[in-house]
Formats: sequence, C-alpha cells, structure tokens
Amino acid sequence: MVKSKPMHPLLNAGFRPLFLAAAGWSALSLAVWLSVLAGDVDLPSRFDPLTWHIHEMLFGFIMAAVGGFLLTAIPNWTNRAPVSGMPLLVLTALWLLGRVACLLSAMLPGWVAPIADLAFAAALEAIAARELFAVGNRRNDPLLAPVLVLAVANLLMHLQSLGIAVPVGLGWRLGIAAVIVLISVIGGRIIPTFTRNWLTMRGATHLPMPPGVLDRVALGALHAGLIAWTFLPAWPPVGVLLLAAAALHAARLAGWRGEVTLSEPILLILHVGYLWLVVGVALLGLSMVTDAVPAAAATHALTAGAMGTMILAVMTRATLGHTGRALHADATTMLLYALVTVAAMLRSVAAFAVDEQADLLEVSGLAWVGAFVLFVAQYGPMLLAPRR
Repeated sequence: MVKSKPMHPLLNAGFRPLFLAAAGWSALSLAVWLSVLAGDVDLPSRFDPLTWHIHEMLFGFIMAAVGGFLLTAIPNWTNRAPVSGMPLLVLTALWLLGRVACLLSAMLPGWVAPIADLAFAAALEAIAARELFAVGNRRNDPLLAPVLVLAVANLLMHLQSLGIAVPVGLGWRLGIAAVIVLISVIGGRIIPTFTRNWLTMRGATHLPMPPGVLDRVALGALHAGLIAWTFLPAWPPVGVLLLAAAALHAARLAGWRGEVTLSEPILLILHVGYLWLVVGVALLGLSMVTDAVPAAAATHALTAGAMGTMILAVMTRATLGHTGRALHADATTMLLYALVTVAAMLRSVAAFAVDEQADLLEVSGLAWVGAFVLFVAQYGPMLLAPRR
C-alpha cells in the first residue's frame, strides 16, 4: 500500500496561505503604487493607476485577509475540520490569478480580468456557505453577506473600467462600507471577549460591558449611515447620521476597557484598530457637512487606519494562537504595530497638507510597506511550519 504524501503545513488551514498572501500583496502593491507616483512605472492595467491602487487594496489585500479570517473562524463556529489541502490550494490560486489578471488587464480581452478576479470571491462564498449550512446553526450566516457585497463592489469597479455607466466611486464606497460593517460586527464579538478573558485571568472584577441596547443602536446607525453614504456621498444629512454613529461607537468602545490593556500590546492593538473606525466615521461625517475636512482623510482613516490595523492585529494574534505559540507581542510585532499606526496617521494628515503632501505620502507608504514586510519576515516562517 502506497502512503499518501504528507500535506505541507501551508495547506493545513486557510489562515496560512491567505494571511501570507494578504501581507505580501499589501507590501508589494503599495511599493508598486509608490513607484507609479514617482513616475518610474507604467501599469499595463485597464484601471487607471489610482483606481488600480484602490482596487488592489480592497479586493486583493483585504479580500485575502477576510478569506483567511473566515476560513479560520468557521471551524470554531461549526466544529468541523478546516478547509485544507487541494481545495485550499485552488482557492489561493484563484486569488493569485485575479491579481495577475487585474495587473495585466490592458493586455487581455475585457471579460478576462473580471471573471478571473471574481472567481476567488465566488469560491470563498461557496465554501463558507457549505461549511455553515452543514451544521444548521443560522447565527453566523449573516457573515456571508460581506463577501457577497464585496464581490458586487468588485464587479462594479470592473464594469466602470470597461466603460460601462456606473456612478463614479460606487464600487469602492460599497467595498469600504462592507468591510467596516464586518469590522463593527466581528470587533464587537472579539474585542470585549478577549479583553474580558484577559482581565478575568488577572482576577479583575471590572469587566467590559456585555452586549446590550447600545451595541444594537450603534450598529444600526453605523450600517444605515454607511449604506446611505455609498449611494449619497455628498448629502449632508447622511453626514449627521455618521457623526451620531461615531459618537455611539466611541461610547461602545469606551465600555470595552481598552485603557487597562496598555501592558498587553497584542490586545491593545485591537482597541486601537476600533478607535480608528470611530475616527474614520467621524471624519467621514464631517467631510459631508463641512469643506474643512477632506474626504480623503476620512477614507484613509477607515482603510489604512481601521482596516490595516485590525487586519494586522487579527493576523498576528491568529497566527500565534493557531500555530501553538503564546499570545504575546515581541519587539518586532510591536514595531509593525507602530509602523501601521504611523502609516495611517500620516496618510490621513496628508489629505489636509498641500506643500508637504508628497513627502507625507512617501513616508506613509514606506511605513506601510515596512509593517507588512515585517509581518512576512516574522510570521511567514510560522505559517510555513507545522503547529507546535
């Protein structure tokens, strides 16, 4: 009897290849974008350079991270074995195919890039739905919606690149809204839970507030405001709703006791990521009611700030935990947290600057690239090795 070849550790669970892909592509595509800004590179893409940058951050980097998170969380929700082996290899290959097709889309027939790029989202949705539906527990089924909405948003950006009449910016606004909705829901589950567990282990009695009316009202206001902003990005009443949502989420975050986690950076960074969501939503609301706040400051507080920080926070924590290591941030991990924070701050401030904007963009981009290169260097060997 011939023994089957052992599976490579990289294909044991979804977080391994997809977190590595997300971090690597985040650094590489941002480095390419900096080269484009410097005039050193011309992209062979149907997307104009700015649109390519937006698209690859949302539907390359973030989509891979979302896939890695879902494929890691779903086995915990269902008590089923994680997706692994050949299905996971095919899924990762589809993601890579989309990146290549989008980069070279100007050299391909118009239909190739959209089909190649959307294949990953379709496969991820099918796999996640199969796993969730198999156990009959409907509690987590709504978390399939963000992947579907991201796929629609991605399609809208492709249609616009092909010259089809789509409202300008609708695709990327819908994509941002979907990811922020996902962060608000998942963040509301994991941040207070992880903080409560950490405090309980230390004998504390003043714990994060349990979910309640504030959470439901805050989520309702935020989700309604983001949906309205997607379709009505210049209507001031939507800005007022977003400002109210920001205030509610600030109160929600305050109840999670982040101030006591200063001695545990791997937990503190989750609170920092959610704080960026509050700041980004507030800036977005202000940008709709006053010309003093540029919309770019808001969108980058949400993307580079909330999304970038939360993704690094989750990827570092999940990688350590699921590879059998202690949940502790070493010096390198703290440095990459600092770098992504600096990148987000400088990119948001750059939107207000005029004379210094180019310099701020460059330093912000280099800090971002540094953060994700450090992740690949520090966590890549863990993702490639067997669990301890």
